[in-house]
Amino acid sequence: MNSIRMRFPGGKRKAFTMSYDDGVEQDVRLISVMRKKAVKGTFNLNSGLFAREGTVYPAGQAHRRMTLAACKKAYAGSDMEVAVHGFEHPFWNRIPDGYRIKDIIRDRETLETEFGCLVRGAAYPYGAYDESTITALDACGIVYCRTVASTHSFAMPDRWLKLDPTCHHNDPELFALADRFLADTSDRDPLLFYLWGHAYEFEINDNWQRIEDLIEKVGGQADIWYATNIEIYDYARAYERLLFSADGKRVYNPSVQEVWFWDGSVVRRLGGGESCCL
Repeated sequence: MNSIRMRFPGGKRKAFTMSYDDGVEQDVRLISVMRKKAVKGTFNLNSGLFAREGTVYPAGQAHRRMTLAACKKAYAGSDMEVAVHGFEHPFWNRIPDGYRIKDIIRDRETLETEFGCLVRGAAYPYGAYDESTITALDACGIVYCRTVASTHSFAMPDRWLKLDPTCHHNDPELFALADRFLADTSDRDPLLFYLWGHAYEFEINDNWQRIEDLIEKVGGQADIWYATNIEIYDYARAYERLLFSADGKRVYNPSVQEVWFWDGSVVRRLGGGESCCL
């Protein structure tokens, strides 16, 4: 066994995901653009800040939060994940431990109740965090949390509660990164293109064409796995749980989820509970 490297479902080497914050009206248009190319994503919500029914925003205000009912309609479907962004969107690293945990848990519980699903992901409000915040998220059952620190790389995360994205959609290198991502045909490590932002920024900057062009370029590709943040996390953890014999010639998948990997010569699929010789 010379090398074992993860592959995404279907044996694909590349994955693409998006992460957008605040639950704003512009998410509806963004999701419409995403679905045209079967792109999936995660929307990070503040469940204590949903707009009240009948809210009328002042003319020219771009940051317009949706009502709970509008959010339920917008994010319905398995292709869109909802995640924690702080019940009241506080700076988690600047509040007492007890209040921080209360805010995280309250947001998680409310989202789970209203959307009828398990919520296990998050994005840091304002991108602010410290080690105490990471500890609190872990204690609250959050398994990944997105930062705002662009890596300009496609490496898989090595610390899920400090999940750095590839870039923001306004990054000057966005399309150069997309070209590099698409052009890579090597057989080395898996690639993850992780894009983040706020959909209201497209209205402020009058640049909806930017995201439309990006999704037209990256979406709909046969060799890319389009997934939500939690789908990528769960798949990566299933791969990490593979068990190998002492001589490296046999592998067992103890998970329910099937896993794909490259064994140095060919791509293999290993179903849940299955084993194979290498």
